[in-house]
Amino acid sequence: MARWELRVSGRVHGVFYRRSAEDLAVRLGLAGYVRNLPDGAVECVVEGEVTALDAFLAWARRGPPLAQVSGVEVVERPPTGERGFRMLR
Repeated sequence: MARWELRVSGRVHGVFYRRSAEDLAVRLGLAGYVRNLPDGAVECVVEGEVTALDAFLAWARRGPPLAQVSGVEVVERPPTGERGFRMLR
């Protein structure tokens, strides 16, 4: 188990990035949340098995079809035992 905090930059608002991230995280069995940041980036905090986190990160670098991801910063944190995944406003 691991917990990663992703900061995704580029054209990621208004392109269904959060909804797509939520759908994928649920399919992968990850816990955490996704939210828009005031500076135009998206924050994804995901916790789960490393193989699922790797798959989520690979997707995060592309995003949904209308997104134009220019960068993804990843910070590893200790797992907290969080359950469920949600989209925050």
